[in-house]
Amino acid sequence: MRKEVIADYFKGLQDSICRGIEAVDGGSRFKEDNWKRKEGGGGRSRVIINGNILEKAGVNFSAVFGPLHPKMVKSLDMKEEVDFFASGVSIVMHPINPWVPIIHMNVRYFELSNGDHWFGGGIDLTPHIIIPEQAKWFHEQIKAVCDRFDKLYYPKYKTWADDYFFNSHREETRGIGGIFFDYIKAKNLEEKLANFEFVKAIGEAFVPIYSHLMQENAIRPFGETEKAFQLLRRGRYVEFNLVHDRGTKFGLETNGRTESILMSLPPLASWDYMHDYSDYPLGLETQKLLVKGVDWV
Repeated sequence: MRKEVIADYFKGLQDSICRGIEAVDGGSRFKEDNWKRKEGGGGRSRVIINGNILEKAGVNFSAVFGPLHPKMVKSLDMKEEVDFFASGVSIVMHPINPWVPIIHMNVRYFELSNGDHWFGGGIDLTPHIIIPEQAKWFHEQIKAVCDRFDKLYYPKYKTWADDYFFNSHREETRGIGGIFFDYIKAKNLEEKLANFEFVKAIGEAFVPIYSHLMQENAIRPFGETEKAFQLLRRGRYVEFNLVHDRGTKFGLETNGRTESILMSLPPLASWDYMHDYSDYPLGLETQKLLVKGVDWV
């Protein structure tokens, strides 16, 4: 299976996700920014600003290639100089209504000129205010996708997400997690095709899952208290992305495209000194659930 086939699929996935989200938002369309990478390849960054439901949302596609950066050579413990090819789709959505959760998804493929190759990705949810029954529903949907391929995927990749999406400097998870996986390699073409089908299934689950959450919550009333808490939770999201997220840090350290990398950040966020959660009981309940290992299903 040629890498161009995988990249073409990801490009089509970007198209279908943008169409689906535009239809639900109903107030704005994605603006496209085509860019080229001087070392090789490029991408399409698509962003919605000030829609009916989404305040800022991005769906990025990229397919880049060239010599492997020294930092990547070191991180992979490579003993030789090789070229790389990488392609994928990355999504982050920040809604207007505090009851609509932030969502992130990434599916990607990486290939080296020495023949090594792997898939990675995941999908996770960051509610500003956790609604337990919706958290349960979200995890049920992700588990159902995983179970179609291997009953061990969901518990394995959920634990990986709990550990990865963790603000260790605050001892709290970024949200309610989901699944995260990386370096999923194959011994033969049959395994590679199976891994690709799993990645495709995760990508194609995005619109049905997030459309439901958008429609379910965008009609909920909110006031200044909820909005203030949303900005505080967005601040925690920013902290994770800039302090802990491997993709963000690696991209910025290796001269990646800054605008596309920082697409994941919200338009507005806030930080309170020694925030008193007791002022907002639902916020306090949310804070109590930002821990690893919650068995949502």
